[in-house]
Amino acid sequence: MRIGSTLENQNIEKRVAITPEIAKKYIGLGFEVILSENYAYHLGIEDNEYSDIGVIISKDEKEIINSSDIIIQLGLPDTDKNNLLKENQTLIGILNPYNNEDRINDLVKKNINVFSLELLPRITRAQSMDILSSQANLAGYKAVIEAFANFEKAIPMMMTAAGTIPAAKVLVVGAGVAGLQAIATAKRMGAIVLATDVRMASKEQVESLGGKFLTVEGAENLETEGGYAKEASDDFKKKQEELLSENLKKIDIVICTALIPGKKAPKIIKEAMINQMKAGSIIYDLAAIQGGNTDYTEVDKIVEKKGVKIMGERNILNKLPTSASNLYAKNVFNFVSNLYDKENKKININLEDEIIEKTLIK
Repeated sequence: MRIGSTLENQNIEKRVAITPEIAKKYIGLGFEVILSENYAYHLGIEDNEYSDIGVIISKDEKEIINSSDIIIQLGLPDTDKNNLLKENQTLIGILNPYNNEDRINDLVKKNINVFSLELLPRITRAQSMDILSSQANLAGYKAVIEAFANFEKAIPMMMTAAGTIPAAKVLVVGAGVAGLQAIATAKRMGAIVLATDVRMASKEQVESLGGKFLTVEGAENLETEGGYAKEASDDFKKKQEELLSENLKKIDIVICTALIPGKKAPKIIKEAMINQMKAGSIIYDLAAIQGGNTDYTEVDKIVEKKGVKIMGERNILNKLPTSASNLYAKNVFNFVSNLYDKENKKININLEDEIIEKTLIK
């Protein structure tokens, strides 16, 4: 069987789905691997690093798609590439089925096996395949670095003969994987960190990292069985708004990470709250691509309101493409290993396996 991957649109996505280390593992399982010419050149990886271990390098992307049993990408391929896919092929990636429903349905109608990895269940057996966790971990780290780089004051407390510089105060909104990594990174750099989340289970995790958890009075645990946040009630939102309004007056940097799978990001930081923040403060919004957690977030822009800078990028992982590619490639390899029947050398779509059943789009 053959696994193929084509170069992503470099304006949108700099990560790659197959690294040389992982290509070698696929070949060890018995697969052939075929990749686009200059597949990872932008990451400093020459084609010979792939070809030396047995990878086929092709200039013809049509050939790659036509000849592959499994196509592995980051996002959903563009329409021209999608149209090349044929019956019984398997497409694996972060395909965003909520926003690409029509295009994915067209593939399903052609009897193409479409697996979207952001739908993985949060079970122990799926942890090594969990692309959301591996990528969010890096995003939380990088969001803090980007926010601190734009903050025009020192982060840790500094005591000098001329006086004391107080530590910056950071608020992390949403204490999932990205939020927890943001807390850990900000603490390591000497900031005072506060955090809030609709899931009460997050309190212990936040405090274990040295953060202070802001608890909404009378809060209920808004967590799905899969471990994700679910939408809060109007009463909860009102109480959360009051709590944030009071605390934001003293905050220097806000890292927003709140997302609800399949829906627009909740608007948490409102205009009135931003108006009360100190001039020079920074808001970094990791939810920008899904509408943002603030009233002013714009994708790939720094918006300034009353001296407060609001930042949000389409894909912050393009600033860490090598690390992100290494983790993504390993996640996908573990997924393919679970899907592949090595003895019979074929894909085994066993719908009794929760991992396969949840990620297959039917």
